[in-house]
Amino acid sequence: MVLLSLLPTSLPLLLLLLVLLPLNQATTFLINNNCSHPIWPGSIPYGGGLHLPPSQNWTFTTNTTSSTFGTIWARTNCTFDSSGTGTCLSGDCSGALNCTSNPSSPATVIEYSLYQWGNNDFYGITLVNGFNLPVAVNPTGPANCSAVTCTDNLTPECPSELKSAGGCKSACDVFKTDEYCCNKVGSCSPTKYSRFFKSLCPNACSYPMDDPTSTFTCTSGGDFTVTFCP
Repeated sequence: MVLLSLLPTSLPLLLLLLVLLPLNQATTFLINNNCSHPIWPGSIPYGGGLHLPPSQNWTFTTNTTSSTFGTIWARTNCTFDSSGTGTCLSGDCSGALNCTSNPSSPATVIEYSLYQWGNNDFYGITLVNGFNLPVAVNPTGPANCSAVTCTDNLTPECPSELKSAGGCKSACDVFKTDEYCCNKVGSCSPTKYSRFFKSLCPNACSYPMDDPTSTFTCTSGGDFTVTFCP
């Protein structure tokens, strides 16, 4: 083996084994479009965004093996010009194809926080920003990881006051009050709208203080598959 011939014979066995071990790989996200129509997935701070036809996939990495966090979502019914400027019916990120900002409501959002305390990844689906497409998140690494899904189409049952052409908006986006936006510390409670989201997607975060029932944990070092319209 060529690599072995280049190593000094005086290297201790342990150091030799460390040299031969593969380098840690950054977390990889595989985004699948299982919808019957194109989507424009967005991802910040890694990935950005692009056009993804039906039955196609997109892969990107976080480019880090240290503590980091981010969001992933899908945009629908987008139109962009040659410079990458345009609009989307749902999940728009300030009119850019390559996202650098959070999505507008409505958007089904995946949140992740990697390489956190205890060498754990935290991840989940949030409907705090509304709903536009069903989604499933499948960790593909360590065995102690759980899939998270929101596979029901919430739009047909969306309360009329939250309905939009792109899906089901968040109550905060529609009413802009402390009650629905949780602007005051200690005064945030479930509402009839958050209960609606929770009843159809019980594993998803339905309002800002809903993390204990919607945050999932996995040993760091694995990868994730995100499928829209699973």
